Amino acid sequence: MAKKLKEIQAPIEKELNQFEIHFKNALKTKVMLLDKIMHYIIKRKGKQMRPMFVLLTANVCGGIQPATYRGAALVELLHTATLIHDDVVDDADERRGFFSLNALWKNKIAVLVGDYLLSRGLLMSLESDDFHLLKIVSHAVKLMSEGELLQIEKARTLNIDVAVYLEIIRMKTASLIASCTECGAASVTNDKNLIEAFRLFGEKIGLAFQIKDDLLDYGEDQIGKPLGIDIKEKKMTLPLIHALNQASWYDRRKVISLVKNHKGNKKELQWIKDFIIQNQGIAYSQKVMIQYKEEALEILKPFPESPSKQSLIDLVEYTIERSY
Repeated sequence: MAKKLKEIQAPIEKELNQFEIHFKNALKTKVMLLDKIMHYIIKRKGKQMRPMFVLLTANVCGGIQPATYRGAALVELLHTATLIHDDVVDDADERRGFFSLNALWKNKIAVLVGDYLLSRGLLMSLESDDFHLLKIVSHAVKLMSEGELLQIEKARTLNIDVAVYLEIIRMKTASLIASCTECGAASVTNDKNLIEAFRLFGEKIGLAFQIKDDLLDYGEDQIGKPLGIDIKEKKMTLPLIHALNQASWYDRRKVISLVKNHKGNKKELQWIKDFIIQNQGIAYSQKVMIQYKEEALEILKPFPESPSKQSLIDLVEYTIERSY
């Protein structure tokens, strides 16, 4: 059973508090409206998994440095900016149980706030000469945008094979976690092989993380996100893709038609879920997810045992055992 996040954070508890100070300082502004929105962003922060990956990786690679905090803050700034812009694009009213910025302050202000966060990340890096960290995170944002557009392009026909799907989530999701672990390593060492090893480590965790998200959509756990969100949004997830590949021509056409025209009917949702289970979609996805997890943990094996290494291992386990 995976440890709770609070237990995993134990070796870097003080450093996480220090990161909070760096992040809050990066959000400071003299514009009253913007300052109010920045306080709202801080209030609704998530589980801090991204800064945890940065800080724990840095510790495993030699010890946290001032650049590590800046790297963690940079990842959070640019990622938060992309989430705000995503909410505008998706016309989303909520995120993490809070109202989205566009729901409270409308699209124009939300887009400008996203732009502000991007600029703060860029300036923070330039002012500290963290060009290597800026390059890592900027590359991740580029991949995230390309992955999102590739998914939109493929969603029009709902004709995605496993290889294309994995490429989409490698760019869209895994690139961000890869930038966390790569930044963590690059903030404390110039060893290119070590930095690349941790980039690959983060990428594999990111792939496993997204596949876990796919499984949650089909009710793999009793709690979690509502069943069928991905189907409602016409997203082709790994369980569905694999099941379609195993199905007859007739069943394949029927499922694709149901997904394309889905209106929230519970019977249709259950039929699709049963179809996926019968065609080994969930079992196959679990197998692929565990494979990526094991490949990630294999990368950690050569490093000396330490509380931070153990927490990094526990954080990997947490990503695939979480229920939301």
